[in-house]
Amino acid sequence: MKQTNKQLDIFKDAKFNGSDYDKTLDQSRLTGQIKRIYELMIDGKWRTLREIEDITNDPQASISAQLRHLRKKRFNSHIVNKQRRGEKTSGLFEYQLLKDPNIITL
Repeated sequence: MKQTNKQLDIFKDAKFNGSDYDKTLDQSRLTGQIKRIYELMIDGKWRTLREIEDITNDPQASISAQLRHLRKKRFNSHIVNKQRRGEKTSGLFEYQLLKDPNIITL
């Protein structure tokens, strides 16, 4: 499924920030991360951080940060669901990215 330019543009000019962020050192890496995670998760399947890491080869801490970014307005305010998996006391969570019905795909 090919996505419209509107959807792809949210990553083209992605605006990252933070006290340690340096655009010249981090922009390309972070843009690549968020694209890989989005492209994997847009299928709506539930995955743990480890499962996402196994597929994208991105560190779990970065995956968690990028999932939070996807919820932000500047990244189109995607719905990222989170729920416990397995034994409730294990602290294992899984995540699901829901496709925005207002984004047109071809």
